[in-house]
Amino acid sequence: MPNALISLPGLVSLLAFAWISGKLFFFKKLKMMGMNNFLSFQVHGGSDHDGIAESVSHLLAFLENLASKAPQDIFALILPGMAGMDNLHPLLVHFTIAFIWAFFVLDLIATLAKKPQWRSVASWFLYMGTVATVFTVISGFMAADSVAHGQNVHDLMERLEQLGIVVLALAIVLSIWRMKSGSLIRGGANGFFLVLSALLCLLIMVSSDLGGTLVYKYGIGVEAVPVPEGGFSHEHNHDHSHAPEQLHEHSH
Repeated sequence: MPNALISLPGLVSLLAFAWISGKLFFFKKLKMMGMNNFLSFQVHGGSDHDGIAESVSHLLAFLENLASKAPQDIFALILPGMAGMDNLHPLLVHFTIAFIWAFFVLDLIATLAKKPQWRSVASWFLYMGTVATVFTVISGFMAADSVAHGQNVHDLMERLEQLGIVVLALAIVLSIWRMKSGSLIRGGANGFFLVLSALLCLLIMVSSDLGGTLVYKYGIGVEAVPVPEGGFSHEHNHDHSHAPEQLHEHSH
């Protein structure tokens, strides 16, 4: 039975990671090969046969282009997002969010359903989330030192770093408590444990919101794309006009 409990969380985590990675890779390749045009074509009522043929053509062209590349260029072609990153913080932070939230949801359900085996699986999500948080916080400090920013953004970064330290400390405390109890916390102690777990998820949510503000409002770590006057005009029959985005200037 212990062997099954140890292998089950590993299998669940592997499947979850493979599914998420596959989805991201698939949709990135759709956009890269122009196959998103086929999906849009389908929604607007085009011919299925022509759309599939065009998609296959784009796929073959991509594979042919991939085969002609040097080994060092293949990584940048398959994963252009990672190749263009100045640091790995935007990638690592998703593991913290996914593992910690999976732990809390599963642990809460297991407590209500009185399923101790499920709580053992939840424990492994907590441990993996704590390890991921270590790397997330470290990469976050490195990222803060690698991007230019003004004083107003610097204050937000300081707050995000402080939240990251609190999240890491709380995750470590919960992990140690869980390890020592053997996933069998009961009664009032378990209620307090769940409250701290909910607080951990809340802090992660606040940190994520603050990080999103730095990226989407202030453009930290993002290479701006110039917007042509008059907005965008798509190839299909519907024209969408977008107002030019207001640029934020920061003194360094």
